[in-house]
Amino acid sequence: MSFILAIDQGTTSSRAILFDQDLTIATIAQEEFAQHFPASGWVEHDCNDLWTTTVSTCRAAMEQVGATATDIAAIGITNQRETTVLWDRATGKAIHNAIVWQDRRTSDICQALKAEGHEATANERTGLLLDPYFSGTKAAWILDNVDGARQRAEAGELAFGTVDSWLIWNLTGGKVHATDATNAARTLLYDIRKGRWSQTMCDMLRVPMGMLPEVRDCAADFGHTQADLLGAELPILGVAGDQQAATIGQACFKPGMMKSTYGTGCFALLNTGETPVVSQNRLLTTIAYQLDGKPTYALEGSIFVAGAVVQWLRDGLKIIKEAGETHALADQADAAQNVVLVPAFTGLGAPYWNADCRGAVFGLSRNSGPEEFARAALESVGYQTRDLLEAMQADWGTSGDTALRVDGGMSASDWAMQFLADILGAQVDRPEVLETTAMGAAWLAGQRAGLYPGMDGFANIWALERSFAPTMNEDVRANKYAAWKRAVAAAQSF
Repeated sequence: MSFILAIDQGTTSSRAILFDQDLTIATIAQEEFAQHFPASGWVEHDCNDLWTTTVSTCRAAMEQVGATATDIAAIGITNQRETTVLWDRATGKAIHNAIVWQDRRTSDICQALKAEGHEATANERTGLLLDPYFSGTKAAWILDNVDGARQRAEAGELAFGTVDSWLIWNLTGGKVHATDATNAARTLLYDIRKGRWSQTMCDMLRVPMGMLPEVRDCAADFGHTQADLLGAELPILGVAGDQQAATIGQACFKPGMMKSTYGTGCFALLNTGETPVVSQNRLLTTIAYQLDGKPTYALEGSIFVAGAVVQWLRDGLKIIKEAGETHALADQADAAQNVVLVPAFTGLGAPYWNADCRGAVFGLSRNSGPEEFARAALESVGYQTRDLLEAMQADWGTSGDTALRVDGGMSASDWAMQFLADILGAQVDRPEVLETTAMGAAWLAGQRAGLYPGMDGFANIWALERSFAPTMNEDVRANKYAAWKRAVAAAQSF
């Protein structure tokens, strides 16, 4: 039996998933690690935690099915994006904790760059906005706040990387310092049109270009693991950032195809093909994947609160004990009421990008209770997704029949997915395998290793578990969405 080992290094845990020759999951091993919050708005990870949990879960997954290194054809890596690591090239030791994508400590740096008029240049080169979310200002902060770091970086002694690069460096014993195009595209340092690191952006953000990893295709040779880690030298043949890996895992290979991942937040990507589309609606232009030296582009929108709104019902309002109770409550809500929840607990993401907005509830009556709050919470995810879809269609100049492929924990809710189809007026497709992020990484490595079919063959393997078609009356849909838009405007004006 030949397996592909997919490493899925996420924000709260590391996972290792073994896929067999039929791209079926054989086993999953998972290990959580500590989150560090040294100051308000700061989020860090111990870099060694990212590394050690990756190795331990790989070993655990192999043990669970009795696999040895000779059973592993290749390794694919997918990772939390934008999280930033700087390390000493000679010792391989990180010089500071990893600064996580959620971290906001460089907000003042970004605001200063915007005030100086640099955002248009940044957007033109990278497709991104000047925001602490991305890696470049995080790297600059470490260089400015660790004694001697900037001098050492300029002397060529330090290396920069997102989590994929950190893992590749450690897996290969420091022999390979590389990343893939999708992770590079999230750093604010990479020119997505020219396909190379941007000197302009490196100068703007004060990051020495000599620190940066080599950028390779998503399916490429990223070196071999050290033999003592997993029992033999194993080839690393696939790498993609988590949301791009999910796009690949959903087989969204044709322009116009769109996937949306519902976890704590929501990330939606629309494949735009060979053309990087410039957004007029504060969406991100990014690389969906790069194969054979050819990038495929996407528009991306981020919703900060998706599954987290159900956590709020449980932990904040305490009207449910388990997430699964939400759907039954929503079913019991009074149809005559139209309670609207704007879940801007940490601001509004795309297309609003309003960091100062906070959550609000509208339409309450004396009869409003847990049932109406549950329905409003689930509906808020559908409304926000429609905001993204309409912005993407406006940017791309299309409208109409966009089928949405969904994954992530919240996609398991039939109620939420039916409302999503209803409010979009579009088909929503849920695959049999919801582990699309790991599957994307596995396919990249497996097809490079000759174990899995190419793009067309993989697209044919993609299997639908259930399709949700819109059933809502058009007038009801229009009225409900208009109420949402009024609620968002009111919340932003508060």
